[in-house]
Amino acid sequence: MTKRTRRNHGSVFKARVALEAIKGEQTLSELASRFQVHPNQITQWKQQLLQGALRDLREERKIKGT
Repeated sequence: MTKRTRRNHGSVFKARVALEAIKGEQTLSELASRFQVHPNQITQWKQQLLQGALRDLREERKIKGT
């Protein structure tokens, strides 16, 4: 049995996968198979994307003073 080397995915790839998950047109299993990553990883990237978006929106509100 050969050991699989750890892959490092770029932020663009992670965002693309997370956006596909947010769309909800395919199941996590289908996306995991399509992008060759574990479903848990997709869930993590999706959460990170949504949290980052919320953080950015909050910062924008602070700047505008609303």
